[in-house]
Amino acid sequence: MKTLYSKLILATIFLVLARPKASAQGELVFHNSFLMSGAAGSVGAVYKFPLVNSEQDALVTISDRSSSLVTLSTIDLTNTGFEKAFQPQIAYNNGSVSGAQDWWMEFTITFVDHVTSNPSVISTFSVTALDIDGDGSSLREYDAFYSPASYYILEQNSALTVSDLVVNSQPVGKTFTAPFNQYPGVDTTVTTLMTTLVYNNMNSIKVRFGANTTGSVSGANRMYSVWFKNFTYQVPLITLPVKLTSFDATYNNKNKVDLKWTTANEENAGHFVVQRSLDGVNFSDAGLVFAVGNSSQNINYNLTDDIGEVNTPVIYYRLCIVDNDGKISYSDIRIIRIAKQQDLSDINIIAYPNPVSNELRVTIPSGWQNKKVSFELFNANGQLVKRTGNASSSQTETINVSELGRGWYVVRVSCNGETAQQKIIKN
Repeated sequence: MKTLYSKLILATIFLVLARPKASAQGELVFHNSFLMSGAAGSVGAVYKFPLVNSEQDALVTISDRSSSLVTLSTIDLTNTGFEKAFQPQIAYNNGSVSGAQDWWMEFTITFVDHVTSNPSVISTFSVTALDIDGDGSSLREYDAFYSPASYYILEQNSALTVSDLVVNSQPVGKTFTAPFNQYPGVDTTVTTLMTTLVYNNMNSIKVRFGANTTGSVSGANRMYSVWFKNFTYQVPLITLPVKLTSFDATYNNKNKVDLKWTTANEENAGHFVVQRSLDGVNFSDAGLVFAVGNSSQNINYNLTDDIGEVNTPVIYYRLCIVDNDGKISYSDIRIIRIAKQQDLSDINIIAYPNPVSNELRVTIPSGWQNKKVSFELFNANGQLVKRTGNASSSQTETINVSELGRGWYVVRVSCNGETAQQKIIKN
C-alpha cells in the first residue's frame, strides 16, 4: 500500500559540495512535535520539533497549498515508516479524486538554535528524495524543491521526469515527477526513483509535496517522509553550468565598483547577471555579461557598476549564473563599504579572537571612544543577524556571538556617520 508509504527523503549535511560517499556521521531526529503557532493544518501554522540534534530545533511551517481541498492529515506519522523522520500525511478532497487533478502542499523547514531560537546557517545542505512513484493506475507523485544550487539523479535511466518548478511564470527550482508504476515498500536500492538536491549557505529548505491524476482515485491520502541522515552511495553529479573559482568586488573611489570573477570550467553556460542589493535581501540586476559557453580553461570576466546615484554606506553584490537550459545558481555575496579612500587607513577596527567561538572583542578608533557606537554582524548572505550598541563606548567592547552558526561574518561598526568593518570566522 503506497497510501502510507509514498516516498522517503533523505537529507544530508556535508561540509563541502562533492560527490556523496559512504559516511559514518549521524542523523537528525524528528519527534515530539507540537503546534507552536497558527491554526493546526492551516497555511502559516508552525510546528516545532525540539532537539533534532544536540543543539538545534526544527521549525516546520506550512507555507502554501494549491487549494482548500488539500488538507494535512497529520504533521508527523509516528506509528509507521521511519520514526526518526519528518513524516507529514497529506490528503486531497479527503482522499477521493474524480478525474484529472493536480494538488500540492508546501513546507518550509528551518533550523534554529535550541537555546536562542536564532537561525543556524548550514554551509552545504543536501536533500535526497527516495521512492517517488505512483499508485499503479492513475496517480503519480512529485517532489519539488526551491532554489537548489545543483542536483543529480542516481541513475542515467532514471524513471523520474525532471522539469522546472515555475511560480509566477518564473523558474524557481526543480520538480521530479514519478511514473504511474507502484513500487512496494520503501527501498533505498531503487535508484531509478531517487534524486538529490544541494543547497549552499542556507538555514532552511522549502519543499512541495504533490501528486496528479489522470482518472478517479480513492487513495489520495499520501505519506511523505523527510529523513535527515547520511546515506551510502556514490553517483555522478549533474553540475550547474559553471565552476566559479573567484568573485571579487572592489570600490575604485570614482563612484564605481569593479566586479571581477573567474571560471575554471564552463559547460553550456549562457550568461552572468551581476545583481546588487542595498539591504542584503532584495536584489536587482545591475548588468549582464555573456559567458564563453564551453571551456575547460580559466576565463576572466569583469563588469563595472556605476553607483553615483546610490545613497547608502553598504552595497551587496552577487552573481546569478544562468545556463542555456535555464538552470540558475548564485555566488556568495560580496559587501562593499562606500568611503573616501583617504578615510580607509584612518578608520579601522580590530575584532578578535578570529576565529571566535563565544565572545568577540572589538577595539574601535580612539576618536570614537565615549561616543554612541553601533555594532552589527552580517552573515555570508549579507543578512543582518545581530545588532548591539553603546551610548558611550569604551575602547574595546565585547559581543556575545555564541548563538551564531558556524561560518564567516562581517562585523560593521558605525559612529557619527563613519563606518569600519572586518571579516571574522565563527567556529
